[in-house]
Amino acid sequence: MSNTEQLVKGNTPMLILSLLAEKPMHGYAIAKEIERRTADLLRFREGTLYPTLHEMEQRGWIQGSWETTDGGRERKVYSITPQGLQELQRQQHAWQRFRNAVEAVIGRKPSQSSEGGIEPCTT
Repeated sequence: MSNTEQLVKGNTPMLILSLLAEKPMHGYAIAKEIERRTADLLRFREGTLYPTLHEMEQRGWIQGSWETTDGGRERKVYSITPQGLQELQRQQHAWQRFRNAVEAVIGRKPSQSSEGGIEPCTT
């Protein structure tokens, strides 16, 4: 497993929650949006994405509802819950602290962040 794959695996829930905080999405749209925003650097296989979505749903961070497309196919659309918003804030705060620690070691000035609220992750 490459370094990028290891980082993605550990941060998959945060990435998904970040997108769902913007709007509800189905699994394929989540994967494609992450690919688009990262210029194809980050890609999710079904074997990673759907088990993660299922686990997040069990934890109460997201909820899924079935909708029928114009073509008559059903797909599950996920939305973030209030508990998921709290988890997103917690994960973003942890990511920012980790990022600052790494930047302190490699010689870059750590980012300034405010306490409380959802902190942007600009990596």
